[in-house]
Amino acid sequence: MLDVSDDVRAEIGDEEAERLLAGENAPSSYDCTSCRTPGNPEQERTSTVLFVGDETVVLAFAHASCIPSQVVSVSEEQLQGAVRSITGEGQTPAAPAATELKPAPGQAVLGVTCGQILIGDEVHAAIVVEPTGPIARPGTEGPGDDFLPLLIEAGFLPVTDLANQPAQLPGWSVLLAMGQLHAVLQGQQSGGQPVAWWQAHQPLTVTDGWRASANQRQSVVVFAAPAGSIGQQPREDMLRDALEKAAAGGLLVAATMPLAGT
Repeated sequence: MLDVSDDVRAEIGDEEAERLLAGENAPSSYDCTSCRTPGNPEQERTSTVLFVGDETVVLAFAHASCIPSQVVSVSEEQLQGAVRSITGEGQTPAAPAATELKPAPGQAVLGVTCGQILIGDEVHAAIVVEPTGPIARPGTEGPGDDFLPLLIEAGFLPVTDLANQPAQLPGWSVLLAMGQLHAVLQGQQSGGQPVAWWQAHQPLTVTDGWRASANQRQSVVVFAAPAGSIGQQPREDMLRDALEKAAAGGLLVAATMPLAGT
């Protein structure tokens, strides 16, 4: 009951595709690459999902009800991280690597990092947003950075410490689809459909723990800081330390947003 799309077949070749369909190279069981629950290709329709990096290709499997058979392009770093998580190698998991919008020449873009953050005595799924450079107010030019003032005007609140959960920001939400992070959505004052304030160029893979925390609370805490305040931190404890330093320096704002999707 295996599905192999034309795109996947084109990548792996007809011979390998036929072996999969004949059951020669198909697993007897698998963890769905989307929802991470067990699956059995002999008992339920199963999609082949081919993850393609710069140098590495990984064939994974998913419930057909979760995701269709397809080819997914990811960075080599993300793909190697997925391989390590599957094989159980490595130490304490790092916060997932940032993903960025494709920039126009000379423009800063928003980098996003996911991690679980302890706020008070409770663990929350969090997103940290940090531009790659100064953000100017629309319609203006110059060396100034208006990123935090713009967010405060939009309803984000300054964070002085991480002891309290930030207030919920009406109209905003975090879009999770097929187990991956797709966008931060901003509501319209006119009441129309929300628009993407930030959208992943490629859906961002999140850890099982992050997804479980987000689903349990049905919310995500979104932190934001100016360029150079947080940086790429390899572990969640180091990410928290960077957030605390930014908060102490008056360089951190945050809001709690409801989770859209699963």
